[in-house]
Amino acid sequence: MPILGSLLSKEKLTHLIEQDRKSPYEYQRKELKKLIKAARSTQFGKKYNFNEILKSFSSHEMEKFYEFYKSRVPVFSYNELYKEWWHKTKAGEEDVCWPGMVKYFALSSGTSEASTKHIPITKEMISSNKKTSLRQVLSLVNYKLPKSLFGKGILMLGGSIDLNKVDHYYEGDLSGIQASKIPRWFLPFYKPGKKIARTRDWNLKLDEITQKSRDWDIGFVVGVPAWIQLMLERVIEYNKVSNIHEVWPNLHVFVHGGVSFEPYKASFQKLLGRPISYIETYLASEGFIALQTMPEQPGMRMVLNNGIFFEFIPFTDENFNADGELVVNPQTYMIHQVEEGKEYALLLSTNAGTWRYLIGDVIRFVNKERCEIIITGRTKHYLSLCGEHLSVENMNKAISAVSSEFSIEIREFAVAGIHYQSMFAHKWFLACDNPVDAEKIKDRLDHYLKECNDDYKTERIAALKEIFVYVLPLEAFYGFMETKGKVGGQHKFPRVLKKNMLEDWEKFLLKKYQRNTTVQEC
Repeated sequence: MPILGSLLSKEKLTHLIEQDRKSPYEYQRKELKKLIKAARSTQFGKKYNFNEILKSFSSHEMEKFYEFYKSRVPVFSYNELYKEWWHKTKAGEEDVCWPGMVKYFALSSGTSEASTKHIPITKEMISSNKKTSLRQVLSLVNYKLPKSLFGKGILMLGGSIDLNKVDHYYEGDLSGIQASKIPRWFLPFYKPGKKIARTRDWNLKLDEITQKSRDWDIGFVVGVPAWIQLMLERVIEYNKVSNIHEVWPNLHVFVHGGVSFEPYKASFQKLLGRPISYIETYLASEGFIALQTMPEQPGMRMVLNNGIFFEFIPFTDENFNADGELVVNPQTYMIHQVEEGKEYALLLSTNAGTWRYLIGDVIRFVNKERCEIIITGRTKHYLSLCGEHLSVENMNKAISAVSSEFSIEIREFAVAGIHYQSMFAHKWFLACDNPVDAEKIKDRLDHYLKECNDDYKTERIAALKEIFVYVLPLEAFYGFMETKGKVGGQHKFPRVLKKNMLEDWEKFLLKKYQRNTTVQEC
């Protein structure tokens, strides 16, 4: 059995990476102490008196250190952290928010802003991500997979590993940064290989993969659902076969992340010759947050002992306004203080010099004992113009139900909230290449949204006067992403369109497709 299989057969190693020897509180207390101790001599650590915070850990009062930490260090948005601190890191200063000089920056537009974010990636963060990735590999022993699978290829579809050199640092997609640091023992399994992985042009990369596809024995595919599905379709078309298993008969696992897989699942399964296992991960530019470790479990298990300290802000009107912006001095909790079934926005402090940083994701605990979560949306991807509190989770469920009822594929979608007749309305944009009746789709979408969200149902009687539905070719969504330079890798089409992004999208539709989607034209 090759090295990968050998690793998976080591049961003791598998137990070693579990988090059951201590309580979640103890793991997180230890993690925060390590982070503060490491960064106490940085500019950030000196300003916020990390040495004084460290002393609070000696208190016998269970939560004194945390109360001390959050009373000294403010909550930061990206713009606040960059303006005050990270711009100095990017300019080459050492010991700003983390010891030493930062040599890598992950480029991320998020999914709610048009401007590009530069997220610092330290050698410690790269090491932590590798460790959690190994944890993900070792968790495969919990799945009923053939032993022969662990010598097969692992196709990882991400950003180019040919990173941009800018002055003293490199920048690129996190997936490209991580792939450029793949350990030597993993290279025999890694596809498409470093040569193709260096390709920056997305379409050229897909062409190179399709041309080589018959030469590989792929057992695993890893990536964002939209781009993986597009790749599989090209491989199938190029090889003139009916499903991907005619090219890769040993394909058993799809490891996905970035967005909910629900809208893609039905159309994805049509590309298969037989069922495969789906494993969800939560790897953000800011760190490897959680991973699915057991088949059919309801959520992903948070990684509590590997370079990240988590805080949780209740996602309520008391802490966030209608635009998803955080109020001053929000209520925050540690891992042991959260409640199952409630939604929280995540704050991260990490070994990349991220401190009390609002990452923008909203999660819900589905199993507090095992610290298992699901992602329900983003702070700025909720629609609450008039109290409808519509989440991305609600949207995914409704779109999935509509797709199933009409036997159609809706691969992408987005929604915008607008003023309408002195009240409000929602505009939906659906990617569907099947012939459909937009009015029927509209009625059933509205129906399913009412079914899964009582607040939405109430507001449809009151302030939410109308919904508009525009059915567009899938190519429109990919074409718009291309105009933004956001094709492939970890890039996702935003589920909620606001302000400049909505304006740019509607201008694109008018220019490219002569589709005017202003309400007055509907």
